[in-house]
Amino acid sequence: MSNENNNNQTDNDQPCCDQAGCNQSGSRQKLLGIIPLDWRFDLASIPLIRWILKQRWFPLCFIFMNMFLFMLILMSGVIGGFSSGNYSFGIMMVWILWWVVLMMILVPVFSRTWCMVCPLPSFGEWLQRIKIFGVGKKVGGLNLKWPKKLSNMWIMNILFLMTTYFSGFFTVRPLATFFMLGSLIVLGIVFMMIFEKRTFCLYVCPVSGFQGLYSNLGMSEIRVKDPKICEKHKKKTCVTGNKNGYGCPWMLEPHSFKKNTYCGMCLECFKSCPFDNMAFNLRPPATDLLVDEKRGLDEAWKCFIMLAIAVMFYVAMMGPWGTIKNWVRGETFIGWFKFISLHTFFALVVIPGIFGIFAWLSKVVSGEKDIRLKKVFVNLSYSLVPMGLAAWIAFSFGFLLPNGSYLLHIFSDPFARGWDLFGTAGIPWTPFGTVWLVPLQFFTLLGGYLVSVDYGYKLCLQTFADTATAKRGFIPLLVLLTLVTIAFGWLYGG
Repeated sequence: MSNENNNNQTDNDQPCCDQAGCNQSGSRQKLLGIIPLDWRFDLASIPLIRWILKQRWFPLCFIFMNMFLFMLILMSGVIGGFSSGNYSFGIMMVWILWWVVLMMILVPVFSRTWCMVCPLPSFGEWLQRIKIFGVGKKVGGLNLKWPKKLSNMWIMNILFLMTTYFSGFFTVRPLATFFMLGSLIVLGIVFMMIFEKRTFCLYVCPVSGFQGLYSNLGMSEIRVKDPKICEKHKKKTCVTGNKNGYGCPWMLEPHSFKKNTYCGMCLECFKSCPFDNMAFNLRPPATDLLVDEKRGLDEAWKCFIMLAIAVMFYVAMMGPWGTIKNWVRGETFIGWFKFISLHTFFALVVIPGIFGIFAWLSKVVSGEKDIRLKKVFVNLSYSLVPMGLAAWIAFSFGFLLPNGSYLLHIFSDPFARGWDLFGTAGIPWTPFGTVWLVPLQFFTLLGGYLVSVDYGYKLCLQTFADTATAKRGFIPLLVLLTLVTIAFGWLYGG
């Protein structure tokens, strides 16, 4: 069964278009009134790129490269396990370089391409396939199906929130990063030996959850070029596989899915399609937010959790509140417990509660009595996705500019052994471009605000019965998005 049908969905009392490029009346929509949402350019229409995407060594070669890099990261956590965080190869590579690249480039531009090249689940997948190279038919492990009731983001939501409880350790103690990454590798192997295909990545991996949500904002997608060709193809080798490629490891139906959320962009559909009917499209940002499929409370709470963590991380790592910093670092167990309690309550209750009030106001102000509050709550929550990613990008600037120069040191001395492999170990800490930090953060937040407002209005048009009620219902949402932007601006700008 397609994963597209597994997740919780909200009731949709009003008919609406499930395609990103049109509204209720079927007319063409534009981002900020400028960019047509149905614009696409297929990168795979370039013969060399299509040839590369169809080769079995791609993306395997990048998985091997990342596996080697992660091996160095794990080794640095043990060999240089007690070095200062800023001089730890593992900490700087994971929490500065990788995190910044993921949030600033990979997710907003290339959607879930990190999942394409992620080395963490590869060991489990190779054991499952009993093969590293080529395509095999044998399957290792129990190959059980994941419970349908858990086929959503709730486990990923809770696990991601729980990992942030230890943020004060991961970012300063290399051994903590070692245990975190090692645990993900072990969990991946265990789950893949028990459950079918990429169940671990779909429903358990904490990193996969926020990538899935924010990939709806990404400016790339994998889709079919011509659905009519797929309709005529009875074998559906993109699902079942053939000698050239495996059936979709992410348990989607590549011939018909419409959102990036659960597509790991593994490229098996490119290899298994006998008609070259798959496209790797560039597109306007956030078009998937308007696709009315699989919307549920699990994805809504992912929006809230990511916003809450962005706030708490700034407060804990960059804010002037020394007491809270001590709580996060676990200097006392009672203080750490206070941080966990406050953080959890803020993420799971306060933020959703505030949003719930404004969703209720949208329903009341719209004057539409028959629409369910749950539908308004879930649908409008997707307007927070651009704002949330903008907040994370702004937060990442706060890490990169002051601390990026430490990367030069750790490249030359990855294991804290006093090496100078590339002649850069002696370069002193030199903050770069910090005079532009606050302007960059404000510009990023403003961009996220504009996109959130634009899609917020489009989501109101999609949610309420007609344009008049949608405009009235949009007013409370506009107030909320404005207040959220001001709050982040005050937080980041001091």
